[in-house]
Amino acid sequence: MSTTGATADPLAALGSLPGVAESVESVRKAVDRVYGHRIMRRRSNEITSEAALRGARGSAALSGADWALEEVRRRTDFRGDDEARTVGAALRLTAEAGQLLSIWRQSPLRVLARLHLVAAADNADAVGRPRQNGEPVAEPLVELPLPDANEVAGRLEGLSRLIVAGGSAPALVTAAVVHGELLALRPFGSHNGLVARAAERIVLINSGLDPKSVCPAEVGHGELGRAAYVAALDGYVSGTPEGVATWIAHCGKAVELGARESTAVCEALQRGAA
Repeated sequence: MSTTGATADPLAALGSLPGVAESVESVRKAVDRVYGHRIMRRRSNEITSEAALRGARGSAALSGADWALEEVRRRTDFRGDDEARTVGAALRLTAEAGQLLSIWRQSPLRVLARLHLVAAADNADAVGRPRQNGEPVAEPLVELPLPDANEVAGRLEGLSRLIVAGGSAPALVTAAVVHGELLALRPFGSHNGLVARAAERIVLINSGLDPKSVCPAEVGHGELGRAAYVAALDGYVSGTPEGVATWIAHCGKAVELGARESTAVCEALQRGAA
């Protein structure tokens, strides 16, 4: 989907697509239920920490490292095989996202470069910058045609301008577009899925929809599964109103499932305190 159309606020315009307003409202209600829970008033830091762990696990699962939650919680060394490195990258990104909130509105491209650097944990020349023509991309989950470097640069710049300009688009819409664009473009040589989901998290926090980061969309994306994720992404990439609306609704359902996960954590903590 191009973000460089003639509409003054193309992100806001997506809010009028069929079903999107209903998704936005459903997400708001789910988020409000978590924030209204009595445990959130006393132990929100614990809920945030648990949401971060579960979100990282969900994001890693979509990138091919589907570990049990307790294994992610237990491990301290994420060197070794590809799965361990993927889980380690997801955990690092979740921690780093909270440090980049103030930069996002002014320089989203700088944030994306930083996220890739953190995920890759490497100082190679190709790390932390958009790929150039001819450079390979390792993203096994997404098998869509790969845009060339010029298209990547133009669409990233267009996306950056929209974010910096702000606008009236609902947080869910902006988060879904950021997520979808990064998956469609795969601007980096690796870890694009992890970076895209971390960027979605940043938008949801920074927008004020989920300021304490207790509604991890990554949990929902993981629960909905890789097949549904790829199918919804295909809709986004098609650029049709129906396809884009389907992707936004998919992202909305993921946020709702993340909110449900944290509500369950609140309930468990409440039972333990009783």
